[in-house]
Amino acid sequence: MNSQLVEIEAYLQRLYANRFDAKLLKSKTRLWRVLIDVFLQKYIRTDAKILDVAGGYCEFINQVKAGEKYLVDLNPDAQVYANSDVKVLQTDFLSISDYFSQTNYFDVIFISNFFEHLATKEELLQVLVLCFKLLKPGGSLLVIQPNFKYAYREYYDFVDHQLPLTHISLQEILHAIGFKIPVLIPRFLPYSTHNSPTSTRLLRLYLNLPIFWSFIGKQMFVKADKPLS
Repeated sequence: MNSQLVEIEAYLQRLYANRFDAKLLKSKTRLWRVLIDVFLQKYIRTDAKILDVAGGYCEFINQVKAGEKYLVDLNPDAQVYANSDVKVLQTDFLSISDYFSQTNYFDVIFISNFFEHLATKEELLQVLVLCFKLLKPGGSLLVIQPNFKYAYREYYDFVDHQLPLTHISLQEILHAIGFKIPVLIPRFLPYSTHNSPTSTRLLRLYLNLPIFWSFIGKQMFVKADKPLS
C-alpha cells in the first residue's frame, strides 16, 4: 500500500470520526433499519448478491437481508463495523478489480451519498460504467443521492462534497451508459442525518406519507436496471 493511500485512509478516518460521533452512529443505525424495512428491502431479494459502495459504518449492509454481501470502502473503520457475513474490500471502488475481477456478478449495487464526493463527471462516468459491468443482466443499481436542484444552499456545507448532480443530470448519464430507469424520485429523503427525522416512529410515518417528500426531501432515489439483453 503506497504512502498516499495511507494518508487518504487516515484523513477519511479522522473526517468521519469527527462528523459521526457514537451517539449519532447509533441513531443512524436505527434509522437505516426503518429505511430498509419500509422502503429499500422491496427492491432487494433476500437471496441477492449485493455490493454496498462506500458503505462507511455498515448501517445498510449489516441490516439488509441478502444472500451474499460485499462492501467496498477506503475507510479502514468499515472492517471494524462490518458483520461477519459482510466481505469488506478496503480499496477505492475503481480499483475493485484488484480484489474482485468478475463481471455480471451482482444482483444489486447500492450507493448512498457517494457521487457528491467524486471530483469530476469523468470519474462519475467511470464509476457508473463499472457498476454496469458488475451487475448481472436484470440487476439493479439503487442510488440515494443529494439532489443539487433542491439542496444547492447547503450542498457544500461538507468539505468533501465536490460534484453537484441533479436527478436530471444523473438520469441522462445513466441512460447514456445503457441503464433503464423504472423508478426515479427527485425528492425523497431530507438532506442529511442532521436534519432528518430523528425518531424511528417519525421516519416510518414520513416514509409512508410521500406527500411530505415534495416539501422536505432534498435527496433523490433512483433505481436503474441493467437490461436483460
